[in-house]
Amino acid sequence: MQIQLPSTGIVLLIGPSNSGKSTLLNSMIEKEVILSSEVISSDDFRVLVSDKDFIEWNDRPKDEAASLMDEYSSISKEAFLMMDSIIEARCRLNKLTFVDATHLHSDDRKRYISLARKNNVPILALVLDVPENELIIRDEQRDKPRGKRRIKQQYQTFKREKGFIKKEGYLSVYSIKETNNLEFIRRSSSIEIDIQHGIDIIGDIHGCYDEMITLLEELGYQKDLNGLYIHPERRKFVSIGDVMSRGPHSLKTMLFFYAHVQQHAAYMVDSNHGWKIARWLEGRDVTMSHGDEKVIEEFISYEAENGIEKTQQTKQSLKEFLLKSPSHYVFTKNGVQTLICAHAGIKDDMIGKESDSVSDFCRFGDTGGFDEKGNPQRKDWTVNHKRSSLIVWGHDPKPRPLVINNTINIDQGVVFGGALTAFRYPEEEFVSVNANHDYSGDTNNPLKEWEKTRFNPPNLAKFINGFSVNTEELGEIKIHQDNVKPAIDTVSHFTIPIEQLIYIPPTMSPTPASSALDDYLEHPKEAIDYYRGQGIQTMVAEKKHMGSRGVLFLFKDIESAIKHTTIESLGVIYSRSGKRFFDTETEEQIVSKINLELHDKGYFDKHNTDYLILDAEIMPWNLKAKELISSQYAHVAENAILDRTKLKEKIEVVVGRNDELNVWLHEYEEKLNNAHTFSEVFQKYCWTIEDINSIQIAPFHLLAHSNQTFFDQPHTWHMGMNREFANQSKIFVETDYKVITDETSEEEVIKWWNEMTSDGHEGIVIKPEFYVARNKGKLLQPAIKVRGRKYLKIIYGMDYLLPQNLNRLKSRNTGRKQKMALKEFALGVEGIQRYVQKESIERVHECVLGTLALESDIVDPRL
Repeated sequence: MQIQLPSTGIVLLIGPSNSGKSTLLNSMIEKEVILSSEVISSDDFRVLVSDKDFIEWNDRPKDEAASLMDEYSSISKEAFLMMDSIIEARCRLNKLTFVDATHLHSDDRKRYISLARKNNVPILALVLDVPENELIIRDEQRDKPRGKRRIKQQYQTFKREKGFIKKEGYLSVYSIKETNNLEFIRRSSSIEIDIQHGIDIIGDIHGCYDEMITLLEELGYQKDLNGLYIHPERRKFVSIGDVMSRGPHSLKTMLFFYAHVQQHAAYMVDSNHGWKIARWLEGRDVTMSHGDEKVIEEFISYEAENGIEKTQQTKQSLKEFLLKSPSHYVFTKNGVQTLICAHAGIKDDMIGKESDSVSDFCRFGDTGGFDEKGNPQRKDWTVNHKRSSLIVWGHDPKPRPLVINNTINIDQGVVFGGALTAFRYPEEEFVSVNANHDYSGDTNNPLKEWEKTRFNPPNLAKFINGFSVNTEELGEIKIHQDNVKPAIDTVSHFTIPIEQLIYIPPTMSPTPASSALDDYLEHPKEAIDYYRGQGIQTMVAEKKHMGSRGVLFLFKDIESAIKHTTIESLGVIYSRSGKRFFDTETEEQIVSKINLELHDKGYFDKHNTDYLILDAEIMPWNLKAKELISSQYAHVAENAILDRTKLKEKIEVVVGRNDELNVWLHEYEEKLNNAHTFSEVFQKYCWTIEDINSIQIAPFHLLAHSNQTFFDQPHTWHMGMNREFANQSKIFVETDYKVITDETSEEEVIKWWNEMTSDGHEGIVIKPEFYVARNKGKLLQPAIKVRGRKYLKIIYGMDYLLPQNLNRLKSRNTGRKQKMALKEFALGVEGIQRYVQKESIERVHECVLGTLALESDIVDPRL
């Protein structure tokens, strides 16, 4: 007898004591058919929980036998509780488990059937049907016999239950009377495939055959003599389902994939339309709607051209092909699971498993109820994806590939006039071709509906009690409700419109450790050492402008602004708090001037973009710090100079009569110098603003164009763009920078920093080579500011360098500031990526709101 073992699930052995269950399993272990760890034995677990492998009560007095039976029952109960826990754990981990126990009672068996269904794994039964006489003979030969009476009781139960086993819901039931001629065949997983030379995953085709062929050719596939599209580098293409329905060539596309899959040149997963067509081909009573009716029309034409017999053969072949299509594929790279393909998505605990529940989820996604148009309401299953494996899916058309929480939707609605997209792996590149037409004829075009609803106001009720944002760079970021309420109040009353508020620049941390030098609080050495310690060898040091952080969201023209924000404007400039940086009139003048100058240089046409987003420093400092300067810095400096001058004069008089007071005089001379330095430092960054020509803007990050983000570029590229902007507009200014690669360049940067800060300049920002830097998967600080000794007087006080003050400040803890900087950085990157991918304003807004909420948390503002 040949027994087919699944790659995962539960194998339930059923039979009385002495029927040979353990013997069979041991022989399978010896032959290396199974692993010893795959066997879970009730006898072994009784020993584990009680130190006893057997309790004999048959020859005992009645009262003793009753107590021993109670003890055995208690031991068995605990043993099976522990067994079930381990079996379920193995099911969750998609392992194969053989359960060695009698399983004579239906309730015992149903428990495992239920457990298998719960964990979406198959269960099969091996029924060892041995005659009663043979059971008794074997029992007599045991070291610890169970007793004839007990064996007979078990056999009678087995005989009664045997007829019901096949009806209980097993994948297979094998009745074994003789174990000598058994052949066990272990099936490998049919849905786990190595990517080998690479794969190209194609989104929902929906009968758009011409676009599919164009895309395959764009990907490098070539038609061979057999009509198959083969890649010269031996790559293969994968359909995420719905190759048919709605479009013009469903039958042609189905036959195309049938031929390629049969020849192992391509793969295709199951899908909602595929499942529906398969059942129709089976003769089921299926309502053919939502474009499925076009398949019927094509078969009618096919039959008229090819006859009934060939049509029936084609229907039979396609039916079997569609019914055998797996719910999903698990692709591995070098034996490691890295990518999952499923039509409408998949839950983490379903990956690698096959069941009716898994198939339904992969076909339809997570749905619940219907909207006013009768369409199923889709829930966001992606928020619960925690695994590192990338999930590529479709089913729900989006204008552009939608990257959410390590999942990618590549259904760009080709049949609705959108595009057909392929995702190349492991290159992780997108290739798309535009649709030739809108073939659907559907008044409820999901792409148009998406555009209509994209700018719908966010539902603030989703955020008010705290929320989480899943970011690509830092995973889940939790926002506490205590911080959300002030952020919502800010957005509701003070910020620019949320359609324009797409990014809040992250805070920046100082060096993780204070300077090792006696008379410095901050020094470049500690920042450089931080990055070197994290494996970063190349860094960029940028001169820090003493201004105010600002975001410039600038449009090619009014039409572009309306398209991307619904607001008539050439652009907006706002601060880190989301508030408008300038008054409306000044903003319009600046934005109009920049727009005119960029058009003169052909910037928008050259880069083929509708907009650009800049992270910048805006000067002079007194543009935004007027109140701070007048109420604190100027007032404090004036009073300190006046008071310390008078005290110095009085001390000079006293010292003239007592030389021992010279120390006191020197102390106040130093403090007076500190006050003058304090006054000089902040005034360096203030100048009279006569008109917009007095304003300078230093863009240090080009965050995005309308067609791409630039987080993959090195900082030297961003500095190159900074130079380009400075050459194109008189408002923009260039930022000096140096690259650190070795000790020599490190010494040059430190010398440069000392020279500029000795004159009171603020300092530099040291960044890793690339915008996003990691070490062993850990996100690193995107930038570290190193401020000068003189400048820090306006931060920590004019006397902060006095030994007693400096020693105290050197123990400052920057840990909380660093964590905040990383979170805000990840939220900023996530928000921009979502915006460029044309996600809903609510999805973008949660990143912005999260950053504003983090800013309301209490962190030392001097850091």
